[in-house]
Amino acid sequence: MGVKFEAVRKFVLSLDGVEEVRSYGTPGFKVRGALFARLKEDGGTLVVRMGFDARDEMIATAPEIYFVTDHYLNYKWILVRLPKIEMDAMTDLLRGAWRMAEAEKKPGKKRQGLAVGKKAGRRGTT
Repeated sequence: MGVKFEAVRKFVLSLDGVEEVRSYGTPGFKVRGALFARLKEDGGTLVVRMGFDARDEMIATAPEIYFVTDHYLNYKWILVRLPKIEMDAMTDLLRGAWRMAEAEKKPGKKRQGLAVGKKAGRRGTT
């Protein structure tokens, strides 16, 4: 059980349009300029793009694998403990993150900006 980062790298780089970048001093991966995964500074945790509802469900189902820190609460990211996840689950998660990032950066799609001085909060929170 468990996934090595090199296996993550090999899989991610097999996806169409992916480039490896540095993000916060660690390896990360982008598609169409949108970051969708990166190795956390501890070397054993992968930060992966994911919607809030799916993230909450995954954390509730397998908290030994998936988690977030306070920093990520209001962002669409999940943290994954590489030594605890199976490769099949990891590839499914990464493929979903890749699709999400690719869809966000499709040509002609505009990102909704925030008003100056406003911080984006997690939907459904006060």
